[in-house]
Amino acid sequence: MEHFVSDLKRIREQARRHMEAGAVTEGYKADREQVLAVLNDVLATEIVCVLRYKRHFFMARGINADSIKAEFLQHANEEQQHADWVAERITQLNGEPNFNPEGMASRSHSQYQEGSSLIEMIKEDLVAERIAVQSYSDIVRWLGEDDPTTRRLIVEILKSEEEHAEELANMLTKVAN
Repeated sequence: MEHFVSDLKRIREQARRHMEAGAVTEGYKADREQVLAVLNDVLATEIVCVLRYKRHFFMARGINADSIKAEFLQHANEEQQHADWVAERITQLNGEPNFNPEGMASRSHSQYQEGSSLIEMIKEDLVAERIAVQSYSDIVRWLGEDDPTTRRLIVEILKSEEEHAEELANMLTKVAN
């Protein structure tokens, strides 16, 4: 196995020359502007999910509502954490997180569907999670090795979205029976 050798002299010179770029170095291989656009869409998706889960938390009624309300609130908090992580990554890439409510729904991968019954709320949340799982999986493949930090972030969020989908599917089975 060949020994890894890095041109430290060149790396040090480049680090000093482009300090204003922060975390974005010459080694960054992705199309930064395109990654920022995708991350802002992910940010919108996470915010729409927070809002939908919060509404469901406050609107859930019925004999099974208490445990499901708790799950809705937990999911809302986790989606908020995802949004914060994504916004932080956007700024690390010298971008600006788009929190403008105008156009938020059109930038989001998932839709804001209210649902009128507990079962409908769970179904709408499950559909949204399935959309997130698919679109975030696509993003992971698209990033490849060009931006390993963003890729790891999306993989971490994807893992959580898969857990949410599984929990919602289990809830749906319990409530429907």
